[in-house]
Formats: sequence, structure tokens, C-alpha cells
Amino acid sequence: MKDTAVQKKARLFQIDWSAQKNWIIGIVLIVTIILVAGISLSFGEYSIPLDQIRDLFISQITQRPLDAADQKAATVLFLIRIPRIILALLVGAALSASGAAYQGVFKNPMVSPDILGVAGGAGVGAAIALLLGFPTIGVHLLSFLFGIGAVSLVLVLSKLVGKSQGTLLIMVLSGVVISSIFSALTSLIKYLADADDKLPEITFWLMGSFARSGSYQNILIMGLVLIIGGIPLLLYRWQMNVLTFGDEEAQSLGIDVRKTRLAIICCASLLTASSVCLCGAIGWVGLIMPHITRMLVGPNYKVLLPITLLSGGLFMLIVDNVARLIVPGELPIGILTALIGAPLFIYMLFKGRRDWS
Repeated sequence: MKDTAVQKKARLFQIDWSAQKNWIIGIVLIVTIILVAGISLSFGEYSIPLDQIRDLFISQITQRPLDAADQKAATVLFLIRIPRIILALLVGAALSASGAAYQGVFKNPMVSPDILGVAGGAGVGAAIALLLGFPTIGVHLLSFLFGIGAVSLVLVLSKLVGKSQGTLLIMVLSGVVISSIFSALTSLIKYLADADDKLPEITFWLMGSFARSGSYQNILIMGLVLIIGGIPLLLYRWQMNVLTFGDEEAQSLGIDVRKTRLAIICCASLLTASSVCLCGAIGWVGLIMPHITRMLVGPNYKVLLPITLLSGGLFMLIVDNVARLIVPGELPIGILTALIGAPLFIYMLFKGRRDWS
């Protein structure tokens, strides 16, 4: 009888991706991303009219010589604005997908990508690199290594404390401990930093921004990471669905819970650590976007994860546009995501939806 009950639950998640509603949502998101990206090319401190953008693309293809004004616009468009737009889409997709994966693994929609300390660890690595005057590539590399190292410490600590059982509760508590330690280390580094030189640089990085990270090199890195970490997550969608039933029922369906959970955590942590090391700590995206997407398409990861990738990229692109336009210069994007995400999350809590199975 137990197997029959499990099979009935499993069939609840066999929702065909070709359902008309889900296709419409996916197509609308893709079209909206294209439209917003096109508009984003024009907006900024240096405004470029849409007809000029068209002419610049044509001249780029035909190799037509440009005058001084067009040369300046081409520099802004091709070397600054396009890389930034693409990177914002990739980072938003990565953070949202990792957040959805974490929520599935921990069976809790309140979970965010930094629950295992990856953001705290990456922040310490970047702060140390900036304090020591490392070049940009050094900051990114040390931040990434510390972020992955923090997750590794959590996994080792949870295994030691749990005596090889590795329960989710122990893992979460280990993440809280490691995050607290790295937060204290970050505060110590900021205390030791020169208040006129290094401290502002560290503080600005920790608030998150695409201002200094928008480059084709970073797009290549983030794109490869999204392939390496995102494709396995897409392949694990069925397992994520089954994990929401509980470990015993997942095992009865032939899933190695420990290995599956570890693989999902590694992929999600890779996406988060890469996003943080390139663009700084950008919070709330991985928490609220899976929530919003779940309201649209339900809890089935066969549909939820691909739609979350699209909605997360769109959200990050819109927020980055607002950050570029709201004040002279630029507002750190981490501030905006918190100002938008926190009230939205409170609203969802009060609404009391029961979309999570």
C-alpha cells in the first residue's frame, strides 16, 4: 500500500511541460527579456537613441568607419552596456535557480542561496583581496575560493556533528555558524582597512554592483558556470520533486538521497559563489524569485526551474536598470534588491499562500 501511495504522489508531479499556460508564461518572459534588454541599451548616463543603436549595429557588421560621436556611442554600447546587460541576465538566472534548488533540497521555501555560508565566505575572500591590493582577477578568484570553502566547511561540520547522518537541520545550523564566523571576519577586515582608501572599496563591493564587472570575459566565465552548474540542476528536476516527499519515500523510489542532495548543493553553490565573486553580494533574488515563479506555475520543478531561470534574469535586468537611473552615478544593486525583496516577501507571508507541497 505504501508504494501505491508514493506512486500516486509521484504522478501529481507528472505535469506536461507542453501545458498551454506554462508555454505562454515562458514565451511572455522571453519576449519581455528581449524588449527590456533592447530598451536597456538606450538608457543610462549617456543616452543613445534607438535609431543610432540600429545604425551602430549595422556599421559593426559592415565595418563602416564612424565619426567621433558615433565612436563614443559605440564604445559605450559594445564595451559597457551590452556586457553589463548580458551579465545581469546570467547572474539573475544563476541566483534564482540556485535559490529554487536549495528550497527543494531543504524542503523549505524560506531558504535562500546563502544559507550554507557561500555569500559570507565569498565576501571575506574579496575583502582580503581588496585589502591586500590584489588585481580584479585576484579578487574574483579569492572570493570564489572562499565561497566554495565556506560551503565545504559546512558540509564537513554537519557530517562530523551528525555522525555521518548529515541531517538537514544540522546542515542548516552549521551554515548559520559558518556564516556568523565569516561575517565577523568581514567586520574585522573592514575595521583594519584604511578608512580613506580600502574601506570604501570593500564596502561598495559588499553591496553588489555590475559597474565594474560587465565585461565579455566575465560573461564567458558566468556562461560556462551556468552551463556546468545549471544543466545538472535541470537534469535533477525529477529528483527535486521526489525529495519534497521526504527521504524515506525518495529512497523507496530508488533515489540515493545523500548523493543526490550533495550533487544539487554543489551545483547550486557553484552558481551562487560565481555570481558573488563577480558582482558582489546581491541578496533576496534567490529567495523571492522562486516564490513568485511558484505562484505562476506551481511547485513542479520540471516547469518551475526553467521558468525561474527566465524570471530571475528578467528581474535582475530590471533592477539593474533602476540602479543606473534612480540616482546620479549608480546605486549599489544589493540595496535595491533588499528594498524590493523584503517588502515583497513580507507581503507573500501575510498572503499565506499554500503553493508549497
